[in-house]
Formats: sequence, structure tokens, C-alpha cells
Amino acid sequence: MKISTEEKIFLLKLARSVINNRLNNNNLILEKDDKFPILDEKAGAFVTLHKKTRLRGCIGYVIGFQPLYNTIIDASNQAAFSDPRFSPLKIDEFDEIDLEISVLSPPFPLKNYSEIIVGEHGLILSEKGRRALLLPQVPIEHNLNKDEYLSALCEKGGFHPNLWKEKQLSLEAFTAIVFSEKEMGLRK
Repeated sequence: MKISTEEKIFLLKLARSVINNRLNNNNLILEKDDKFPILDEKAGAFVTLHKKTRLRGCIGYVIGFQPLYNTIIDASNQAAFSDPRFSPLKIDEFDEIDLEISVLSPPFPLKNYSEIIVGEHGLILSEKGRRALLLPQVPIEHNLNKDEYLSALCEKGGFHPNLWKEKQLSLEAFTAIVFSEKEMGLRK
């Protein structure tokens, strides 16, 4: 999947308009623009909020069950107001947040850890009825090598960080097109 600069800017503006409108109790969101056919494609996506470079919310969908336009609307609402790790975003924080969107490829199975490409692959761990996911930018942002990345994934799933050393875990990988307001020149 390719996403043009114009499409990236539209998706970021859409995410911001969704959050702004919910904070201000109105129903005006950025209308779908038919010149962007990608908006009708089904794709998984995550919306991440940062406040002064710190995570402030991140929710998304691994699999695209609906058009990308609707996925971004849902993920924006969830990331800002329903991420269980954070209190709902408040109106006085709105100007302090920066948005990042990750549009995901379909997941694919990994046979062994040697297939993992740090910085390119996001990972999904499925073990004992639990799932954990880390986006491909996480190990880069936190300067993690492959071993540390696997340990962080285990911890996120509620497991001992060295579980991956004890057995071959059931892992899937995905790639993502990641873009932010700062990168696109929408925020300083």
C-alpha cells in the first residue's frame, strides 16, 4: 500500500478533527474526500497521541474490517478517550498533543526470531489466550535491540520478559507506514 503526502495530511487532519469535535461536543468531522481512494481501502491502523514527546494514548486495529476513513475515526476516539492506561484527554491538553498514524500491512506469521527486522516489523504475540502488540517504531524510539524488543513484547503481554528465550513464541509480524503531524509540517 502506498499513501501519498496529501493522503497522510488528510488522515492526520481527520484524526485531529475527530478529537477536537468530541472535546467541543459537536459532530463536524472532516468529510471523506473522494480524490483519496485509499480512504475506502480496508487496512488496520493505530492512532498515537504524544504530549511533550510522552505517550498520551494509542489504540488501533490490527486488521482492517472497515474503510481506513472509519478506522481512523474510531482509533482517534479510542486513543484520546478510552486508552485504559490514561485518563480521557481534556480540552486544555488538546493543543499540547501531537498525533501519529500507523497504517498496517496484514499480519504474517514468523517461523523464528531470526526473521524479525527491528524497525521494520511490528510484532504480535499470541500466547495462552493473551495478545500483545508493539508497533515497528517502538524499538527505534526506545533504542531496543531485537532481544530487548522481544522482552518488551513479553512484558506487555503480562509474561516474564525472558519467556521468548525459554520457548519459540507464536509471533506474527506486520509492517507499517508511519507518519506524524510534526513530520508532515502540521505541528512544530
